[in-house]
Amino acid sequence: MPKTTDHRPPGRRAASPAVLVAGLLLLGASVAWLVLSGATEIRYTADHSGTVPVWHRWVPALVGLLLVRLVPPRLGAVPPAIGSAGDRAPRLQAAVLAASALLFAVALGLLGGGEPAHTVLKLVLLLAVPLVLFRLTRPAPRVPRPARERAGAWRRYGPLVPVAAWFALTYTGPSAVPPSDYAAQVDVGTLLVTVVVVFAVNSLLEEVFYRRWLQSRWERLLGPWPAIVLSSLLWASWHVAIQGTGHLPTDLASAFANQGVQGLFLGYLWSRYRMMWPLLAVHGAVNAVPVLLGLL
Repeated sequence: MPKTTDHRPPGRRAASPAVLVAGLLLLGASVAWLVLSGATEIRYTADHSGTVPVWHRWVPALVGLLLVRLVPPRLGAVPPAIGSAGDRAPRLQAAVLAASALLFAVALGLLGGGEPAHTVLKLVLLLAVPLVLFRLTRPAPRVPRPARERAGAWRRYGPLVPVAAWFALTYTGPSAVPPSDYAAQVDVGTLLVTVVVVFAVNSLLEEVFYRRWLQSRWERLLGPWPAIVLSSLLWASWHVAIQGTGHLPTDLASAFANQGVQGLFLGYLWSRYRMMWPLLAVHGAVNAVPVLLGLL
């Protein structure tokens, strides 16, 4: 793998491990809080109050992380973190995107997490604000692709291995997510519209915002893993509004231990492969597969 030179100022070089360590400590503290408080049964959907053991959510994500690392064995690295000479726009974009993600989580929580607040806030803060931001600043940096295996089979099909393993562990075996009964409560037309709209507003928009836009820009400032952890925590935080029980410390811990760990898998998929389809397959399945399994 070619070596790169880190031109960042010393303060920013120090910020990278600080963000990484702080984020991992927060994830670890969340797990510890759940264990010590006996709240290891967590909600896995906003559709009902059913729970699963928190480690049922970890196993697929952790196995997926390992397989992303191993398959293919060596992809080219993302571009090095940029220095102070030409990074004003990326720094501004990174800061505004992070602030927009945080505002989305806070505002949604204050408004109760229901509709239409959820969809309106998401369209404004996760779509309109970034598009205006990119319009007012210079064009978004071209999304880098791995330097090696660009046209090879591993480059195109390598993500199938971790994604397939995640599917198998999530929806089969002892840690399988229970099916939803939503499909039995609505007609076929409503079900199809719901699946399509949920995919567009949740899976597609969230993955574009949190991974393609937010994570990519923080990668350029802090490096891959600090950016993965940061974007995962921001993505997890808004789920408190739709899956929380009203006890904020436990709700935050549950979100970080659940969606936060899933976010690490999604973020690493994006960091290593720089393709959207693996993210959309995983995120789309999280929202749709339990509902579709209810038809069986």
